[in-house]
Amino acid sequence: MSPAPLPLDPEKIRAHFPAFSEPSLDGWAFFENAGGAFACRQVTNRLLEYYRTRKVQPYGPYPASAEAGDAMDLAHARLAAALSVPVDAVHFGPSTSANTTTLARAFSARLGPDDAIIVTNQDHEANSGVWRKLAERGVMVREWGVDPKSGQLDIKDLENLLDDKTRLVAFPHASNIVGHINPVEKICAMVSAAGAVSVVDGVSFAPHGLPDVEKTGADIYLFSAYKTYGPHQGVMVVRPDLARDLPNQSHFFNDDALRKRLVPAGPDHAQVAACAGIADYLEAVAALVRAPDGQINPFRQANGVMRAQELALMEPLLAFFAGHPLIRLIGPADAIDRVPTFSIVTPLHPGKLARTLSEHKIMTGAGHFYAARLLKAIGIDPQPGVLRLSLLHYTAPHEVAALIEALDVILD
Repeated sequence: MSPAPLPLDPEKIRAHFPAFSEPSLDGWAFFENAGGAFACRQVTNRLLEYYRTRKVQPYGPYPASAEAGDAMDLAHARLAAALSVPVDAVHFGPSTSANTTTLARAFSARLGPDDAIIVTNQDHEANSGVWRKLAERGVMVREWGVDPKSGQLDIKDLENLLDDKTRLVAFPHASNIVGHINPVEKICAMVSAAGAVSVVDGVSFAPHGLPDVEKTGADIYLFSAYKTYGPHQGVMVVRPDLARDLPNQSHFFNDDALRKRLVPAGPDHAQVAACAGIADYLEAVAALVRAPDGQINPFRQANGVMRAQELALMEPLLAFFAGHPLIRLIGPADAIDRVPTFSIVTPLHPGKLARTLSEHKIMTGAGHFYAARLLKAIGIDPQPGVLRLSLLHYTAPHEVAALIEALDVILD
């Protein structure tokens, strides 16, 4: 069977990433993208420009300061456009873990013994543990558990957990271990109908094309900019009326500043400004395939073509997993149901397998990846965990072939 055609030219895509021309990385194939993607040059250029020309306190009266503030404002506006949300819905924090911790603290002031929240055991701990800790305040915590064989969530199980006491439901758009894409629109609609708030962890989904958050129906949507080709920042989209209603978590004098009240750490000025480069890059991707009339939303177009690229790249890898007797793939075997994050179990210790793959110039990771609850639920010891292989639309076909060849040799 001939490989599926690629809608994007790998060389044209990779030209946007300085890492692919870095001599120290030459010949290495990067398959740990779920832990953090390479930064695109649109981001690194903006970051360097900020540090070189406007590394001052922003929003002041002199030119460098005004330009610094403008650069930060632009990042909010550009990501808002990419996510199809109002600009005042976008918040930047140090990380997604920090953002969820702040959110949980804000909600804790509004929740008590008569209130229930629902969490999953499929999530990264960042969108699970912080909410579970509210049980210490008497809040009822209900677990939406995965199927012990597939590791997937069944929406019917959520129906049985929702009631008039439910105030919040936290769940992942896609699992960072199972890779399964959850039906986020249906879930958010169910949560909204129950009168509860939906908190969607999009960290494992957003790198494969920023979603139309408005369309998902999520009240809160979180992802990490360093996994979407940007700097180490957590991006938090919060429905503006909800953000205004939650208690201020910042300095008292920031109570009326919507952008500040849920980010007590304060902004990293340069990294926030650099995030505008993420939107620049997505537009560059769309420009490679854009229709002549140019009327299609470039961010939705980038989302679609990146997804199509990854589907084509996944097929040979999934076929290899399915045909190898020593490999157990966690999650769906069909590419259409998943993101290209693959967790596998073999007779070899995951850590040893990762080290051996590095001898073949293949970069991977091993462990539980902050999803220890999930691994326990599907019968896998979090220590040593799994080998995780993750690709993105910038992965080249020859790198997939090199990974398959290396695994075949090592597991022979």
